[in-house]
Amino acid sequence: MSYLPNTLNSFWLWREVSSKLGVSNPAYKYWKNTPNLKLNNKYVFVKKETLPQKYEYIEPILTDLSGHLPIKFASDRLHVNEHIFSYEKMKLYKEFEYKYVEDVKFVNIKKFFRENGIKVEKNSIIQLGKMKDLDLSGSSAFYNLKNDYGIVVYE
Repeated sequence: MSYLPNTLNSFWLWREVSSKLGVSNPAYKYWKNTPNLKLNNKYVFVKKETLPQKYEYIEPILTDLSGHLPIKFASDRLHVNEHIFSYEKMKLYKEFEYKYVEDVKFVNIKKFFRENGIKVEKNSIIQLGKMKDLDLSGSSAFYNLKNDYGIVVYE
């Protein structure tokens, strides 16, 4: 499986961690042995199993985000407007599975890729869109989706 759908497999959403612990927003910055990841300069995630010992008890009740991405980050990485994940009237909306964590909407990219047989390498560029708008080149793989949409993976 590609790198993109596995981005958050080993991370917790910081907003959920801080909410459940009742700690201030920038607390993670002072936890020296807790690596963090920032996506789109908006979403902060902290690495699983690295919370300070006095806070480890919270991990079993945190939401597993394996295979999921925030919709804004997913739309940026797939080079598509974020509306595709936001409105039920969009043709591909129902093709994806969604999850809300602390008012952040996540899309299950891993499940979507697996169900459609899409293979993506770590440094590939992915474009999701209407077939007429996709640019097919010699070093790309094309995947036909429903409703005149497709995905092109540029190697």
